[in-house]
Amino acid sequence: MKKAETKIECLYDVSHTLAGTYLQKLTYPWEALPHIKEWIEIIGNSLPEEEYEKRGETVWVHKSANVFASAYLGDHIIIGKDAEVRHCAFLRSCALVGEGAVVGNSTELKNVILFDKVQVPHYNYVGDSILGYKAHMGAGSITSNVKSDKLLVKVHTEEGDMETGLKKFGSMVGDGVEVGCGSILNPGSVIGRNCSIYPLSSVRGCVDEGSIYKNQGEIVKKQA
Repeated sequence: MKKAETKIECLYDVSHTLAGTYLQKLTYPWEALPHIKEWIEIIGNSLPEEEYEKRGETVWVHKSANVFASAYLGDHIIIGKDAEVRHCAFLRSCALVGEGAVVGNSTELKNVILFDKVQVPHYNYVGDSILGYKAHMGAGSITSNVKSDKLLVKVHTEEGDMETGLKKFGSMVGDGVEVGCGSILNPGSVIGRNCSIYPLSSVRGCVDEGSIYKNQGEIVKKQA
């Protein structure tokens, strides 16, 4: 993946998130990570009261959303129209959950944007990440958001590394991506639109749009 292909316009249709107005002002999606908290507060305070229930100071839940009683909603949370937040989901803080999205059993979210129709339905961890329209993470798949050496995360492209200045950076997952069960998306991963990641994969670096990721040494283009 070239540096230009990691841009927001290449990975996401920003019409499918309440954060679209803010995202389209940036160049690279990871530039949004330090601002998710403030964006949620601004967006939340602008949401129509007839459609959204406000819970506490910084949590907004659409009246059509199904939030199980056992789910935990921390601070700076927006749950969109027709979304479902299931049993024991842990929305720790700073999570924008899009329209029709599913946050499943024991899934944890922290500092994330989930576009509309995203599914993280079974035992997932998604932190410091953005998941595009209709992206799906299989059971047990996670985004790893801190390097083991605790150094700042870089994005590794075929044209060289891109400095992000971020210690916590999970994965930028494009629209329509399918992540197989038990996979790990390592810090700074960028997955292009409509990719498929094989189960039990450990993904590093960037994956071109429309690819099938079998393992680190075998990435093939999908057939038309």
